[in-house]
Amino acid sequence: MPNQIAISEVAAGFRFLLTETFESVQGAYLDPGTSLFETLAEISAAQASQPMGNCATIAAHVAHTRYYLEVLEDRMFGRDLSYVNWEQIWDEVSAVNDAEWEAQIADLKATYERIKGHLDNADEWQGITELSSMLGIIAHSAYHLGEIRQMMCHWES
Repeated sequence: MPNQIAISEVAAGFRFLLTETFESVQGAYLDPGTSLFETLAEISAAQASQPMGNCATIAAHVAHTRYYLEVLEDRMFGRDLSYVNWEQIWDEVSAVNDAEWEAQIADLKATYERIKGHLDNADEWQGITELSSMLGIIAHSAYHLGEIRQMMCHWES
């Protein structure tokens, strides 16, 4: 019989990487102070609304990241995905005011906390869909964190 890893260990690994990506560096791949929520705390609504050439704004990246988490959460649990429209966020979100920016970050945090909470019930997962969805959430969110941090490099001092 091949070696098998307990789902609780897999969930602990996912939690470690989610925490690294969203909350605080755990020593996996980010520099201290560069997690997503730490990064967003440094960004004003005006900065989040700055277009970078033909690229989306930081506000759009944040909205897309929250949407992606929700879609992958629905995928994890076999829910209907007919509503998915990947272009909608990019078409609708650009500039935000202070209240909208705060609400975007709060919505992302709430969605993230809900996703992280699913790890508490990982022993009930059925298999590949849950595992691949969680891996997708980690990888895709880290990608958008990188995009946001690169956009910050282009701001004038």
